[in-house]
Amino acid sequence: MNLPAGFRLEIHESLPSTSDLLLQRARAGEPEGLAIMARRQTAGRGTSARRWESPAGNLYLSLLLRPDGPIREAPQWALLAAVALAETLAPLLPDPQALRLKWPNDALLQGAKLAGILAEAAADVEGGVAWLVLGIGVNLAHAPLLPDRPTAALPPPAPVPEHVAASLLQAIARWRAIHARDGLAPVRAAWTALGPAPGTPLTVRQGQGLLTGRFAGLGEDGSLLLATDGGLRTIVAGEIA
Repeated sequence: MNLPAGFRLEIHESLPSTSDLLLQRARAGEPEGLAIMARRQTAGRGTSARRWESPAGNLYLSLLLRPDGPIREAPQWALLAAVALAETLAPLLPDPQALRLKWPNDALLQGAKLAGILAEAAADVEGGVAWLVLGIGVNLAHAPLLPDRPTAALPPPAPVPEHVAASLLQAIARWRAIHARDGLAPVRAAWTALGPAPGTPLTVRQGQGLLTGRFAGLGEDGSLLLATDGGLRTIVAGEIA
């Protein structure tokens, strides 16, 4: 299997959660570059602790990174992972234009959820990133039903999960090198090309509250810019309803 230099892929038949296992390894001092994949999960989780249904045939992958930079920049890595994921999945689709990105952590196929990314990080004593775990789930073969949104899977025949994992790790490594050389700007530009059109109506859920407006792009730090009746709002954390 062709993996980027410094990356390792550990494959399990079944795990409760790839991210939970990798979080344990991260806290124990595991060097960066370890990716853990499971053919199925029994307790997978997504954003806001939602249960992530994990039948065999889909991709369940978590990656450990230890990037330089302040902890406030950790959410930017979900955008980088989304761009790399879109680059990986586009060749598997008859119409790559049907693949779009939803801020901050979903990939959509014709408007339905195809994949999700969960970024979890911890700060070191100096306020930098001690570790970052990217948990990525992709509906390669099956689209489990969700109560609050439509779901989609790749068209058959479904690709082999470990092949997709290797391609995704290559794409993440490539975009990480771009980020190290040029900062977030190229990542932001690539994400914006796959995100909603300017002016698209959006509703953002923040805690128990909802904020409505129109998409006005991404800030220099990757935050969501929302044009509201009260002016331009910068959303650092939230979920598109």
